Amino acid sequence: MKIGILGYGTVASGLVDIIDNNKDKRDISIEGILVRDVKKHEHRKHADVLTDNIEDIFKKDVDVIVELLGGLHPSYEYLKRAIENKINVVTANKDMLAEFGGELVSLAKENGVCIKFEASVGGGIPVLKPLIESLEGNEIDSISAILNGTTNFILSKMYDENLSYDEALKQAQDLGFAEANPEADVMGYDAGRKLSILSTLSFNKRIYWKDFYLEGINKIEPKDIEYAKQLGCKIKLVGRSKINNGKVNGYVRPVLVGNDDIISKIDNEFNIIVVNGDFLGEVSFVGKGAGKDATGSAVYADVLDIYDNRLNNVDAFIKEKVSVDKVVSSECKALIRFKKPQKDKIIQIIKDKFKEAKVIAQDDELAVVVDAPSECAINDSIKFIEDNNYCEDASKILKLS
Repeated sequence: MKIGILGYGTVASGLVDIIDNNKDKRDISIEGILVRDVKKHEHRKHADVLTDNIEDIFKKDVDVIVELLGGLHPSYEYLKRAIENKINVVTANKDMLAEFGGELVSLAKENGVCIKFEASVGGGIPVLKPLIESLEGNEIDSISAILNGTTNFILSKMYDENLSYDEALKQAQDLGFAEANPEADVMGYDAGRKLSILSTLSFNKRIYWKDFYLEGINKIEPKDIEYAKQLGCKIKLVGRSKINNGKVNGYVRPVLVGNDDIISKIDNEFNIIVVNGDFLGEVSFVGKGAGKDATGSAVYADVLDIYDNRLNNVDAFIKEKVSVDKVVSSECKALIRFKKPQKDKIIQIIKDKFKEAKVIAQDDELAVVVDAPSECAINDSIKFIEDNNYCEDASKILKLS
């Protein structure tokens, strides 16, 4: 089988190594590798097939194009052209799938080829194929996941080493876990895109990532970590989606996770995806969410699917898009912080509004934990307190349940 690779970064390097190491098992020939600057890569493996011109890739008689450039453009245009030329494609690009997955899958079906994307979620964690194949007999009703290694690393350092957010972010950047511009990670966009792919496959309904409630970790303070420890919890950036009677509820946000929950035990750059099925119950997938070897392995598995003629496409991406409820409509628990509070007035309001409320700090600020009938009830109470100027600022962190 002949393949063309678009990009020669970390993941592509891992893929090339795996292909070379398995030459005696699979006859896969790398016909071309697209790079921006050929001279920069001329010392590397397969330097003889490097090119900075996409036309050189399409002139080759390749069976598969593997897109590892990242970003929306020109990745989208290259894959669309490949599919229209009846070439099977593999991608690890969750940004593109989250935006154009439906269009590309539909186009692939029309042209009798397939698009594979196991590495787009969870790096080397083999989760998408089990969702599509092994768990097909189950109705998946919920997903809870840590989907971004950068934010999990930052929150782990804040918890374990008492670092501030800025200190932990700098350490992540110094170690290569965070980009110079970390916005996509720390604001929850990366996790939101991955959650949309998981939810689309699990619920068999097309779900757009921007329809989730998205909240990042950039406002998490040492005080939040201190309160979490006091409550026997950690703070994790969790992607959560649930379906009930055809209606989807979902978010990506920092939440309190009890220390006895498996999600709280996943630290640093590791990811976890927990799905709940009606027959199988709860199933967890854990592993490194990024990296040369882990993600390269997932891409190679997709290439092998095509090599072995397993060419199915996923219809969920071409279903009608469904709306997503952004707030938790069921009973929930939350930590609420009030800065510069009128303590007596706020405590009285909280006690009147909620059956269960516990004050855990009232020195320079007021911190309470409430059991609420819904997130809306919490939001309404906070708004009432702020509108009456009973505090300077208020924030909340829900507890995962």
